[in-house]
Amino acid sequence: MGLTTSMFTALTGMNASQFRIDTVGDNIANVNTTAFKSNRTNFENQLALTVNGGTAPGATTGGTNPMQIGLGTLLGSVQRNASAGAIEVTGVPTDLAIEGDGFFIVQASSDRQAYTRDGAFRLDADNNLVTADGSAVRGFGIDSQFNITPGVLTDLTIPLGTLSTARATTLANFDGNLNANGDVATQGTILLSQSLEEGPGSAATADTLLTELFDGTNTATPLFAEDDIITLDGARKGGRDLGESTFTVTATSTLGDYIEYLNNKLGINQDPNLPGSPGITIGDDSDPTTEGRIIIEGNAGTANALQIQLSAIRSTNPNFTNPFAFTETQAANGESLFTSFVGFDSLGTPVLTNLTMVLDSKSNAGNTWRFFATSPDDTDVSPVLGTTGTLTFDVDGKLTSVTNTTLNVDRAGTGAVTPTSFNLDFSKVTGLTSQGSTLVMTTQDGFTSGQLTNFSVGDDGVITGTFSNGMTRSLGQVAIAKFTNQEGLIATVNNLFITGPNSGEPVIVEPQQFGAGRVRGGALELSNVDLTREFIGLITASTAFSASGRVLSTSNDLLNELLVLAR
Repeated sequence: MGLTTSMFTALTGMNASQFRIDTVGDNIANVNTTAFKSNRTNFENQLALTVNGGTAPGATTGGTNPMQIGLGTLLGSVQRNASAGAIEVTGVPTDLAIEGDGFFIVQASSDRQAYTRDGAFRLDADNNLVTADGSAVRGFGIDSQFNITPGVLTDLTIPLGTLSTARATTLANFDGNLNANGDVATQGTILLSQSLEEGPGSAATADTLLTELFDGTNTATPLFAEDDIITLDGARKGGRDLGESTFTVTATSTLGDYIEYLNNKLGINQDPNLPGSPGITIGDDSDPTTEGRIIIEGNAGTANALQIQLSAIRSTNPNFTNPFAFTETQAANGESLFTSFVGFDSLGTPVLTNLTMVLDSKSNAGNTWRFFATSPDDTDVSPVLGTTGTLTFDVDGKLTSVTNTTLNVDRAGTGAVTPTSFNLDFSKVTGLTSQGSTLVMTTQDGFTSGQLTNFSVGDDGVITGTFSNGMTRSLGQVAIAKFTNQEGLIATVNNLFITGPNSGEPVIVEPQQFGAGRVRGGALELSNVDLTREFIGLITASTAFSASGRVLSTSNDLLNELLVLAR
């Protein structure tokens, strides 16, 4: 062992200091790199020269310690500091950060999956969520009903401005009070037409052809000819205009066909549980006063009262521009009210539904209200939505039971699911005495069509889209990869890591599950570099380098002195 040994020992110290300076320089260079994890260099002593291995204590002598001269240092390891950096709120919805353990998963190439803590993502031209270098961010997708499908990784897509959705109404909630002090509805409107004949002295029947139908006061000319158009316009129900509709007379059209059309347009409910005989019929010889007349009997309740003035039914026949003249022989009675609301079918098309509430009965046990439902957007021939339903209240005005609260609106030929089916929730409606009845639809769960306009990411990684119609839907879920030893990952470019021999295989989980951290939307994780510590390391490393250089120069001076002595 000589002076050259100390020179090589000093060289190891200089090399070790250089390694540390390199590491410190990399840390400082990445102080502003998103989610960067700092590194530190750990050193080990090299094999020492053993002069004496030492001896054990004897009977009369003590033991001696080994004598070893160190031969310098070497790089033991470069250790990554896996602690989390501070979270910076950016407000950018595509920015994501992980609070806790785990890594985002990205598809770095077609055959390589990589991992990162850098959540500075963006949307590309195809609305895919990608990293700054274009690698696709991976997560769990959704099915056709916008339900998360965990377990299968897919590229996350947020189709802003292109995805449209709607939701059919399934529930409508009502609030209000139905006046318990009103009169029970016992009868509906009865309207009688003039006497109609099939021919001189022969009363008209349902089978009478319209082209052979005569006014009882004029049997010379039929009321209608083929291709005549009969217009119903101005008929009223409960004071509400029923709108305009037409019926075209054909060679085979009968009076029965016309009264069926009229019944449907007036929306008369023919539930057998109703008082009277609601509907439209032709009087026969059982009652000479109504024989050959059109008899219209409406539903009970003033809100169902029918009005058909002379001008409400018109014809294109120049001889009989007002072919039917109806006279009221009975007025509708009973406490009632009318309300309407708009729901939506599966395509988001508005569907109007009308409800008429009628006080049906009262007793010592409480009172019962009956409701009639119609929809002008029902695609079958009648707007009536099934049989009537009931609401029963106890003596305290509390709702005790309801019936037939599911309505089905036919949507055949519209492209939407048919029928559109929804329930009526009357649980908040009371039956107390009041100045009048009130009823209003407070909420319904359907939506018209709308486009995706915004999104946010929750702590659980679920991407929730907001649509222009106010609707929200899940668009996917960010997945998290956990490793048994994350320090064993191999760092590559662009803030990416790949699995290493000592990292273990990734465990793909949902955020906040199995020890994985939570996701912060609109935020980024900062570098965990501690500048103060790095500057201290830089000082100590440069001092150690200088000191090792001093050892080297001293050894060189002594070696030169030795050479002088040799001369």
